[in-house]
Amino acid sequence: MMFDQSVDKTWTLFLDRDGVINKYRPDDYVKTLDEFEFLDGVLQALAILNRCFARIIIVSNQQGVGRGIMTQYELDTIHECMCREVRSHGGDIHAIYTATILEEHDTEGKRKPGLWMAYGAQKDFPDIDFAKSIMVGDSMSDMHFGRNAGMVTVLIGTSLEVGTEEDDFVDMRYPSLIAFARATEPSL
Repeated sequence: MMFDQSVDKTWTLFLDRDGVINKYRPDDYVKTLDEFEFLDGVLQALAILNRCFARIIIVSNQQGVGRGIMTQYELDTIHECMCREVRSHGGDIHAIYTATILEEHDTEGKRKPGLWMAYGAQKDFPDIDFAKSIMVGDSMSDMHFGRNAGMVTVLIGTSLEVGTEEDDFVDMRYPSLIAFARATEPSL
């Protein structure tokens, strides 16, 4: 499936982390650098996507910090090493926004699908236009986040069946980030 948007260097790409960039750990969190494992093709995908988009921003719910399972320092260390590895393969992650608050305490919409991370990115990068942004994620929370902000939404993986009522929140589907990147690349 070919990507059906005309993307150029005025567009912003928002990415979820777990399940899109690194392997998702069911019923667990990526708590240490040893537990962080890039998904196949992600490093190549990020290099391709960097040529297509003005910036790449990660938005990720990380309540493992809020639960006390890991520290903010451990999360920051994982992200620093992840970004360094991405850069060594020709890609770049321009910013990372995380919501570490517990879901049950999130009265301000800091966690996706709330828009706190989107507005934080727009504050730091005032030229972000959500109508010229894409949210790529592996969950309906990601799709609702993108739709709430007025972004194009791309679901990665096969977590939801086509034809469900949730389909209204998904603009496109790809099996992986590298498949999305390859479909996006010809639009340069």
